[in-house]
Amino acid sequence: MDPSVYIETSVISYLISLPSRDLVIAGHQQSTYLWWSEARAKFSCYISPFVVDECKRGDEQAAQKRLSALSGITLLNLNSDIEALAEIYFKAIQIPEKARADAFHLAIATHYKMQFLVSWNCVHMVSGRVRKILEAENTKLKLITPTICTPEELMEV
Repeated sequence: MDPSVYIETSVISYLISLPSRDLVIAGHQQSTYLWWSEARAKFSCYISPFVVDECKRGDEQAAQKRLSALSGITLLNLNSDIEALAEIYFKAIQIPEKARADAFHLAIATHYKMQFLVSWNCVHMVSGRVRKILEAENTKLKLITPTICTPEELMEV
């Protein structure tokens, strides 16, 4: 069975957005495109209603492209256990209210025992501080923490 990966919205945004003039962002966009086209098929991929909702926002044409990219990816359902777990993460990580959905992305990936959560959100997900807090909370709850990483880090799986 292929490794499981929860794809967070920022990956879709980097995949679909126009090439950036910022060299770092352009590099991330290229890495995302390579992962999507060459490595993604090695994974069982999953998204959540939060990813779909976030992809619908903004420019209508860009939103349509983001939604098209989601075609064929398995949609995971929400439940009360995920909501409770997201609340724990929200408080422990001290995520701002405007980014509350980030706690849900982490909770969904954990609840469904994803092996990986792939994201470019290096503030509330792909950071050493968040990983440490998430692992501590999940240890207390006897839950397995997914490996949280960028598309670049998943090229070799």
